[in-house]
Amino acid sequence: MAPETLAPAIDIIDPTIYEQGGIPHEQFRWLRDHDPVHWHHDLNEGVPGFWAVTRHADVVTVSRNSQLFSSHVRTSMYEEFTDDEILLYGMMMLFQDPPDHTRNRSKVNRGFTPRMIKQLEGHIRDICHELIDEVVEKGEADFVEDIAAHLPAYVICELLGAPVDDRQRICDWSNHIIGFADPELAGAKEKAAVFAGELMAYAAALAEERIAEPRDDIASTLLKPDENGERLSIEEFQLFLLMLIIAGHETTRNGSVGGMLAFFEHPDQWARLKADRSLLRTTPDEIVRWTSPINLFRRTATADTELGGKLIRKGDKVVIFYGSANRDERVIENPDVFDIGRDPNPHIGFGGGGAHFCLGTHLARLELFVLFEAILDRMPDIRPDGEPRRLRSNFVNGVKEMRVRFTPSARQGARS
Repeated sequence: MAPETLAPAIDIIDPTIYEQGGIPHEQFRWLRDHDPVHWHHDLNEGVPGFWAVTRHADVVTVSRNSQLFSSHVRTSMYEEFTDDEILLYGMMMLFQDPPDHTRNRSKVNRGFTPRMIKQLEGHIRDICHELIDEVVEKGEADFVEDIAAHLPAYVICELLGAPVDDRQRICDWSNHIIGFADPELAGAKEKAAVFAGELMAYAAALAEERIAEPRDDIASTLLKPDENGERLSIEEFQLFLLMLIIAGHETTRNGSVGGMLAFFEHPDQWARLKADRSLLRTTPDEIVRWTSPINLFRRTATADTELGGKLIRKGDKVVIFYGSANRDERVIENPDVFDIGRDPNPHIGFGGGGAHFCLGTHLARLELFVLFEAILDRMPDIRPDGEPRRLRSNFVNGVKEMRVRFTPSARQGARS
């Protein structure tokens, strides 16, 4: 008789674990095989634990059932918010359930259709080459600070029609709002709230400008009534921009860095992409699957239910781990192989379906496509220049510094 498998000491929530080694795939593999809906302690004394959901099928089940697993009751963030914070952020789509979520999402969908996003391709290409121009003559850069962190911030400015001079502020706000668990970036949740307040004040001023003088940008589109008379209020627009920073900025930023790091670790795939650029079509989804830029979201059970053979009580905290689901052998063939030609690719890095499937999916894919196309053009021999430093966060699978080298070349300027 085979010996019984001993349960390891499980900790998949301590941000230090992610800072030191990235997503703890060995622990997740054990959980998927032996305890896929696992009761996990909280890091903080006196705070209730949570159910850790690690299999692909169970993450999809939770994602698609907002009635049983609510994003609104205690928000969809792992951290515990105060009642006042829940009242404030409860208007954000990220923290809403249908029908409120459905109604508000319908207001913003018109700004994120594939046709609308496709119109940004030339602007995104110019942004990528502009960022590369800033470093290409030196032959070295911090891939995070010089390229990846700026790309989504610049694209958000383009979406909003915000001034070029505001790009750095938006980038800084994102760093501090998302990185509050990392003492090097912000150091405290209270500081992150201050930066979020600054962002929301900026959004309100921008909204008032667009209402008074509409332009040809998504901000103006969202703030004017549609054919049904529906539009975002100024307060809804503020929360929309905050959501865009939390979800949209971080997915592209950390997907870009994680993708480049994956290519460094799998040089055969970089050679493959250089030899066959048609693989740029499937590369973005494999990068998102492999890196899982957003590692987790939280739900709260609204009634007693069963999941993975466990009884979930009303009010229980349920945390879904995309970083585990995207390596689930039950759904994804050879999940520990980085394969840029993977097709189909049933990952759930953009969400497990349901109400909260990522609004910016088309935009994120386009940004990754264009960025790696530009890198192939301008710095095809890019290589690491030291060990990357990871972000201290269980929410974002991020890297905060990654030095790179490449053969210096001349600036090229805008390409459109």
